[in-house]
Amino acid sequence: MTELAVAPSLGFWSERVAIRTSGPRQFIDMTEEVSRCIAQAGIRAGLAVVSSLHTTAALFINEHEPELLKDLDRLLTRLAPPGAGYLHNAVPCLPGEMPNGHSHCQSLLLQASVTLPILGGTLDIGRWQRIFFVELDSARDRSVAVTLMGS
Repeated sequence: MTELAVAPSLGFWSERVAIRTSGPRQFIDMTEEVSRCIAQAGIRAGLAVVSSLHTTAALFINEHEPELLKDLDRLLTRLAPPGAGYLHNAVPCLPGEMPNGHSHCQSLLLQASVTLPILGGTLDIGRWQRIFFVELDSARDRSVAVTLMGS
């Protein structure tokens, strides 16, 4: 029989991080911002959940290498190109909005959130791993929820 051990001082911490994007497929490295949240919360061991609060933006883990980011941009464009005749684009847009069926389809290929371990008060990630927020639509104000659980 396995015994479950529960940390006596398990805590939760949450913050919404504001991001201003400048255009489609802008890749924003959020690793340092998430690390700042961990330090501010004082979490030594636990989990970090980073979530996009938008349907036309996403998150992913990968290397921060400029040519790789260009490759990812090209891949997303090839898989869900802007002018492909999306049915969603026939739905009336709000004032200031543009048809964005491609952005919704591209977000389906990525993730709305990532969950990462915290160990020793820092993200326990690989040498080249970084947390990216990616804008798939157009320049705008965005929000990312950073939720921490641990002790």
